[in-house]
Amino acid sequence: MSASDIQNMIADERLATMERLWDAICHDSSEIASPSWHQAILATRKEKLDSKEAKFYTLDQIRTQFL
Repeated sequence: MSASDIQNMIADERLATMERLWDAICHDSSEIASPSWHQAILATRKEKLDSKEAKFYTLDQIRTQFL
């Protein structure tokens, strides 16, 4: 499939194709290695959760406070 084939698709077709590609990637994660820095970020986030320092926001709060 070429880029022009994708451009000629309607939006629904592009989204469906993207979903099929994403499903294929998700079900065969052995092909994609996580970057080396990713583990450190996950560990930091877990520490924040464990220490109760993590902050959680609703979508409405994000819209009003950060956008």
